[in-house]
Amino acid sequence: MSRDPFKIDGPTCISFSGGRTSAYMLWRVLQSNGGLPSDAVACFANTGKEDEATLRFVRDCGLNWNVPIVWVEYRNDEKGFALVDFETASRDGEPFEAIIRKRNYLPNPVARFCTVELKIRAMHKHLRSMGWADGDKCWDQMIGIRADEHRRVAKIRARGYSTETTKETMLMPLADAGVTVSDVGEFWEQQSFQLELPTYKGRTLAGNCDLCFLKPAGQIQSLIAEKPERAVWWAKIEALALALASKPDGAVFRKDRPSYAAMVDFASKQRDMFDPNEEAIACFCGD
Repeated sequence: MSRDPFKIDGPTCISFSGGRTSAYMLWRVLQSNGGLPSDAVACFANTGKEDEATLRFVRDCGLNWNVPIVWVEYRNDEKGFALVDFETASRDGEPFEAIIRKRNYLPNPVARFCTVELKIRAMHKHLRSMGWADGDKCWDQMIGIRADEHRRVAKIRARGYSTETTKETMLMPLADAGVTVSDVGEFWEQQSFQLELPTYKGRTLAGNCDLCFLKPAGQIQSLIAEKPERAVWWAKIEALALALASKPDGAVFRKDRPSYAAMVDFASKQRDMFDPNEEAIACFCGD
């Protein structure tokens, strides 16, 4: 009999992005282990730019499944992170703005330090504060990548370990179990609560950071047209970066597309300016 990929047999961090896929992974872990094992931690890293529906969903998963979910946020201080909850979580991009001010330039598709600092390192700093990095101790990290995300699966399998430390082995139980986007969708159709964000072909368009620069430009434009206030923070940060940057290239999230302020203008005029077939750039944030 093959081993259950959701069965935990040592210290394990379950990375919960706040989306349907990683939530399904968490549910499968709970089913396979009769709850959350004592040497496991479910962790959600909040950037401050997640949609309010995402924050409600993370809260609801914890309440409905009776599982403690640790909420972490980046801080520009000696500790490097803070523990928050649904009530105290940042909602106006405060952690994101803090790392941008520290770096003095904006992240971009090549230098995605937002993912590294706001999610990966914030979670690792919490794990280290628990003593997980002491001595020869090693641990696993479960991430919500499905079997049908072939490129992401191959890339992570080839590396094997976290980009932060070889003490952390990356596990993809959904991929190992052959779980696809349709499996995830079928699961959530049967649940009593939902992530209240629309999907398109299995993708949550407003998931993760609401207007993340890694999303296709046409998708961002549509999200702005639907709710123009989503763009306020992004346009503000690009203006701030332009004022602070020593070189113009560091003052925009993407050099290959208009600024967020310009996209607000285009959306208000109901004009379509982008390739509808452009694909999103995958990152650690997940679904």
